[in-house]
Amino acid sequence: MTAVADTSWDADVIVVGGGPVGLSTAFALAHHGVQVRLLEQRRQVLPHSRANNLWARPQELLHAIGLRNALAAQAYRIREVNTLVLGEPVDPVRIADVDSPFPEVLYSGQDVIETTLAEQLQARGVTVERGRRLVGFEQDDDGVTLTVAEVDPDDEQRTVGQPQTLHCRYLVAADGGDSLVRRQLGLDFEPERLPHVMNRQVDAKLSWRRATDFDKLWFFYYRKGFCGVLPVWGGHHRLFFLADDEGVPERDPTLEEMQALAREVTGDETLTLTDPVWLTHSRFQHGVAAHYAQGRVLLAGDAGHRNLPNGGQGMNAGLHDAVAAAWRLAMVLQGRAQPVVLDSYDAERGGEHRALDARQRRGFHNSVYRGRLSDAAMSLAAKAVPTISTLIQGTDDWQQLAVAYPESPLSEDRLTNGLRQLVGSDAVRAGARAPDAPVIAADGGSTRLFDHLYNPDGWTCGWALLAFDGRDDTALPVLQQACRAVQSWPWVRPRLVLSAATPAGDEAAVLLNDLDGVAHAAYGLAGQPPALVLVRPDGHIAFRAPAAEPASLLAYCTRVFKTGGGSAG
Repeated sequence: MTAVADTSWDADVIVVGGGPVGLSTAFALAHHGVQVRLLEQRRQVLPHSRANNLWARPQELLHAIGLRNALAAQAYRIREVNTLVLGEPVDPVRIADVDSPFPEVLYSGQDVIETTLAEQLQARGVTVERGRRLVGFEQDDDGVTLTVAEVDPDDEQRTVGQPQTLHCRYLVAADGGDSLVRRQLGLDFEPERLPHVMNRQVDAKLSWRRATDFDKLWFFYYRKGFCGVLPVWGGHHRLFFLADDEGVPERDPTLEEMQALAREVTGDETLTLTDPVWLTHSRFQHGVAAHYAQGRVLLAGDAGHRNLPNGGQGMNAGLHDAVAAAWRLAMVLQGRAQPVVLDSYDAERGGEHRALDARQRRGFHNSVYRGRLSDAAMSLAAKAVPTISTLIQGTDDWQQLAVAYPESPLSEDRLTNGLRQLVGSDAVRAGARAPDAPVIAADGGSTRLFDHLYNPDGWTCGWALLAFDGRDDTALPVLQQACRAVQSWPWVRPRLVLSAATPAGDEAAVLLNDLDGVAHAAYGLAGQPPALVLVRPDGHIAFRAPAAEPASLLAYCTRVFKTGGGSAG
């Protein structure tokens, strides 16, 4: 349902910041029918490829709003990660061996990503308003008033002319690590600076005696340092060196210096770098804002954190923010949501950013701050532990598929109350990402659960109620009762997942056959009584309960949803 524009507002939502996260937020809002404007102070997309990879879970989220395929068309697909520890190769990590429709990691370039996103946003009727800088804002109970100035075309550090006032109902800040919005909200933080370490980096054409196929990543742990060799869209590779800064000049490196260092680290004296497009150096600091929302203002991506580079997790985490903010704001603006829906954004995304920051810090220290004893131990472990590279980095979830919100105010699990352990430890609990699984549609065609979870009409912020029969051939009446219980909220779409019960042929819910119990097993419900699983627009499980307790589902929906607000079409 497209929100009707209120002429007293310049937009329902204004997004500040036109990087990948701001662009994705604006697109997601437009996808959900929200009137949105996007302001960006840069007049041109920066030519350099900073953040450049997309992991599986962010790809799922982008696909749900119709963005993923355009980005994938200009990206390399990574299937394998190769690692050498002190010159010794360890077993490759098959990074694409994960349970996702999009297991291959996409490597492109931030300039390409931003250009593609801007084009897709324009196709939705939203133009990036470039050369416009936010200089201040105020919020009250009704909305947010922004003061915006034009950037001098000849000097982007200066503004020209008289500032303009804009009014919106909500503001999303995606204005980067130096976020003005974060500071003005009083949410700024003093980042922790990591001493004695510098990153030197080059994007160039690579020739060496290892594979130059654009489906692999290479990492090298060497004395006092860590090196990565990654593809960059356009036939280039990025070589970065995180290392002790002793004796290293505080300036961008030369191509000759980078080639000499690369030959030493990789052990390949034939390695040659040509046609460089970027040479740079940097140091690192990290931290997270205490909150990701305050009043009518939400933070997204770097506006709420300073992220360490290992794993390229920062932009990907910001894309979670983009999708999470958009569906919540859409529900609120369309009159469908109780306050808990928007309130949960801070609890979920702020908490996840703090957890990510801890993992990143641990992995960074394991990779860079090493001595001879730790190197010796790592060298020994590399011979015995095939997954040593993921252990060093402090996580085995680079693909971000394990991101979950069990403590969210939107997560309620009634299958594990008290002594009633109705499901085993393999169950996917409330807050977790809802798994995909093959099922058969009522017409006999093959389909998948994901096709019935994410924005089922292509233009909604709908929820999905999965009603599992638990291989009980008498379960259909109680499942139908549960499906009828949500009729007051037409954006909640019931789906009957039947492995034993025989459909009557007149079900109001969508029928999905699971005769062999594959979907039941994916949700940890094999051999368990009939159950209800309510899935949010972002594909996370919100609620689980026994099918025999439809009243608990009704109570949850009453707590989370308002009645009315129109259908989710």
